[in-house]
Amino acid sequence: MFDRLSAYRPQALAALRIVAALLFIEHGTQKFIDFPPAEQPFGDLMNILGVAGVLEVVGGVLILIGLFTRPVAFVLCGFMAVAYFMAHAPQSFFPINNRGDAAVLFCFVFLYLTAAGPGAFALDNGRRS
Repeated sequence: MFDRLSAYRPQALAALRIVAALLFIEHGTQKFIDFPPAEQPFGDLMNILGVAGVLEVVGGVLILIGLFTRPVAFVLCGFMAVAYFMAHAPQSFFPINNRGDAAVLFCFVFLYLTAAGPGAFALDNGRRS
């Protein structure tokens, strides 16, 4: 039965890419336009939070549409690793306690997209490699 599901691998990869991108974009829009509303306002974005917001919005949109997926996913994977170790790890060893579980998950999803590519429904599929 599961062998037949392999035929849908590109579409499943695209679903992972699209959903991860939409969730990632939310982190950036929350920083810039407070949507969805944050529990605590971010304040001045002319610092590392502003850079993070740009990476989240621009990188997320590129992942969403599947354009330059592999290099963008590689950059975002590194960004999420740095974000985890700078912002979350110092608070606690366990990701569930330091609220860094999303950063870890995004890091590995982007690592997978770097290796696997965008899947179906991506603008990269119309470009020459």
